[in-house]
Amino acid sequence: MTATAKQIRPLIAGNWKMNGLKSALAEATAIRDALTTDPGAPEVMICPPATLLAPLADLTQGSPLAVGAQDCHAAPSGAHTGDISAEMLRDTGATAVIVGHSERRADHGEIDRIVLGKATAAHRAGLTAIVCIGETRGQREAGLTLDVVGRQLAASLPEGAGDTNTVVAYEPVWAIGTGLTPSNDDVAEVHALIRRDLEARFGAAGSRIRILYGGSVKPTNARELLALPNVNGALVGGASLKAADFLAIVRATA
Repeated sequence: MTATAKQIRPLIAGNWKMNGLKSALAEATAIRDALTTDPGAPEVMICPPATLLAPLADLTQGSPLAVGAQDCHAAPSGAHTGDISAEMLRDTGATAVIVGHSERRADHGEIDRIVLGKATAAHRAGLTAIVCIGETRGQREAGLTLDVVGRQLAASLPEGAGDTNTVVAYEPVWAIGTGLTPSNDDVAEVHALIRRDLEARFGAAGSRIRILYGGSVKPTNARELLALPNVNGALVGGASLKAADFLAIVRATA
């Protein structure tokens, strides 16, 4: 049976992408200081570039602000120049890692099999895998959205996925950074498909896995998006770089 929205703690995760020098830690500090330990508050996470993981983890230790990474290699170690393993991310203080983001799929040719390997590595290291899926504009216009999302979901999640180690993020590729968003009905339709597939594969745990929406989430549309069925939070891009904007999205969960 599907868990109700009130039974699933929302997650608002900020993906800083390739943005942020040491000076950006001031924004993270402002976010940290504004958060509450209220049990009813959403979980809040920032996923900074790898250069800021350790200092951000130090800043947020003991606070309600969690730290995630943006990518990992499937192997725990080895001759992979420039890559970072999930174990290394855990060692910095990260508790989660984004895998399969559309920018990784597009810019680095990451197919579902590669994303699956990275999600498996995250679980191996004790990290939560935030697995991203979503269709391109061409796929949507061709009426393939549900087929593409269903295929990516099935092929990118490890067998051991559950509500304690996995989050799914639906990001329509054409909406990321463009200011465009699907209609509320479109978002609800895709999230309903994801929920059905998760329950069919993982049973009760699948009913509790959080499904985030991402794609030009901002303070002006966050409340409406977060109120939709099976939308259990947001993966926020540009709006997460400024504390005021990000905190406005966090507050939209209330």
